[in-house]
Amino acid sequence: MVRVNRRGQLVLVAAAVVALALVPVVAAYLQLGYAPGSGTTVEPRPGADAARLLSRAVARAPVVADHDWADRAEGIAGVRDALAPRLEALRTARLAGGTATVVSYAPDVADSWAASRCPAGPNRQFGACRASDGIVVQERDGHTHLVAVAFAVRVVSESRTATVTVVAER
Repeated sequence: MVRVNRRGQLVLVAAAVVALALVPVVAAYLQLGYAPGSGTTVEPRPGADAARLLSRAVARAPVVADHDWADRAEGIAGVRDALAPRLEALRTARLAGGTATVVSYAPDVADSWAASRCPAGPNRQFGACRASDGIVVQERDGHTHLVAVAFAVRVVSESRTATVTVVAER
């Protein structure tokens, strides 16, 4: 009677299982692009944090639809009042770390945005867009709707100064 030693086959199967288990780890390592000891850091784009905060602030701004189109100046003033605390928070956010952020409205950018990107089309029965000191509103069914706000953001730190323009759409 011949005895068959299956120990070698068991070791081979175990090695195959371990190799298969390592495949996702290797794939994740390659996808992350980890480069040990490179010593380089990627500096974030200037104003990226400000752009995110401003986009969220505009998205959360009050809907001005309770104002008739003729009273759109009141709705625009309400949007400015709602955005003021966010702009102040952005201005003072990183002062202790040596970075100052100056945010202002960009009326010229808002004017050109309203002229070129105002929502329109055959299935949209909207009125014209109007820009007022950086805030773009549109007449929809006789009411005022906030469409976008244009900002000029200047980020000043010890190492550099950068100016970016942000148009936060609603």
